[in-house]
This record gives sequence, structure tokens and C-alpha cells, in this order.
Amino acid sequence: MGSTRLPGKVLMEVSGKPLLWYLFNRLTHSKRVNKIILATSPLPEDEILLSKVKEWGFDDYAGSLDDLLDRYYQAAKVHQADAIVRITGDCPLIDPQIVDMVIEKFLDLGNYDLVGTNDTFPDGLDASIFSFRAIEKAWQEAKLPSEREHVGPYIINHPELFKTQPVANKENLSHLRWTVDEERDFELVKVILEGLFKDGEVFYMKDIISFLKQRQDLLEVNKGIIRNEGYLKSLAADKEYLSKGSKN
Repeated sequence: MGSTRLPGKVLMEVSGKPLLWYLFNRLTHSKRVNKIILATSPLPEDEILLSKVKEWGFDDYAGSLDDLLDRYYQAAKVHQADAIVRITGDCPLIDPQIVDMVIEKFLDLGNYDLVGTNDTFPDGLDASIFSFRAIEKAWQEAKLPSEREHVGPYIINHPELFKTQPVANKENLSHLRWTVDEERDFELVKVILEGLFKDGEVFYMKDIISFLKQRQDLLEVNKGIIRNEGYLKSLAADKEYLSKGSKN
């Protein structure tokens, strides 16, 4: 709920349902995910999220506000997970087929620590799976802000410790933005959900692409927004952290 660019975005509604509901509903169509957990903060404004997911029949965990790595680690411990799929709350159009593909790749490789989509997929379809061992090791060792505020960087930055595998889309669709970080993003996602969502059914990436081919005007709605802006801010915080360390 603590988004600086679009506060309360996960509870913004489309056809009477919050975006978070659409995300969780779409994940229920995954054939590989066996438990869906909301991992959020203990802030009073996030209590409504905990209440909502309980009402919908899902599990939850409230942990650190800023240390996302700790939040994931503690949630995994509480729920006794040996592998953790990470989906961010600003991805209401997440594709369960892509989630399953990433999980299956992880299982097929065996003994890997991280498998995840890369930037060839539309922004908003990001899915990664981590071994609990990797999350625990990162939790023990990571120091930089970018490695605590995000789950994957420490693991990716240490190939001598972890085995990772990116998953690429057949076509580079990095120019497409289906995440929700700004009002313009919400406007686009709202039109897509209103056009494609049907109770009891699920639509996929290919369906969204077909829909947008019929509505080329929608591609301009949120054009030009920087991808992964939050992570770029964390990298800037790393410089300040390292600068302070060098002065001590």
C-alpha cells in the first residue's frame, strides 16, 4: 500500500474488484503453485490487505517494511517453503502459464537457486522462483540497500555462490508495460481487464497481445515510463551506503 507514485494501487478497483484480487485469482489458475501467500508489511494501512486475502481464502505474512529480503525469508520459514515464487503486487495481469513455465524450468534444471523471466517479457509478467537455500544465504550475507530492498540482486550478483538461469521470451516484448506503478498504468490495465476478464475463465499473454492489436491507441497510454525504477533508486542508495562506509 505504501507506493509513492500511486498510493493504495493494489486496492484500486476494476468492475468492483481490487487489482490484488485479480492477481490472486489469476495465480489460482497455475498448475504448479501449491500455496499463495501475501507477504506485506505490518503498517496499519496494510492491515486491510491482510484482511482481504483472508476473506478470499489465502495465506498471509506481515514482516519488515523496507527489508524485502527479510520479509521473504521469514515468510518462507513460517510457511515451510522449500522453493519460493516471487510475484510483485503491481502485476495484476500475471500470466499463470508463464509462472508454470518458470517453475517447470526450475524443477527440470535441478539444484538451481534462481530461475526467472528476463526483460524480453512485458513489464508486469515478471516471475521468479528461488530455492530456500539461496534466500537464506542472501538473508545472512546481503548488506547493500539494493540487496535488502529486493529479493534477487544478491543472488544474481554472486554467481560463484549461486546457480541462476534467466528465461527469455521467443519474441522481445520489453516495450510493453502491463505493471501498475502510475495512474497511466492503471488506465491501461483497467481497459484490458474490462475487455478480457470473464468469471471462471483465464486469459493469457497472447490474448492481451491480440486485444492490443485491435486497440493500437492503448500502446500510447503509458509509453515512456522507466522500467524497474524502484531498483534503480536502490542502486543510487547503494552509492550513499558505500560512501558512508568508506568514511568510517
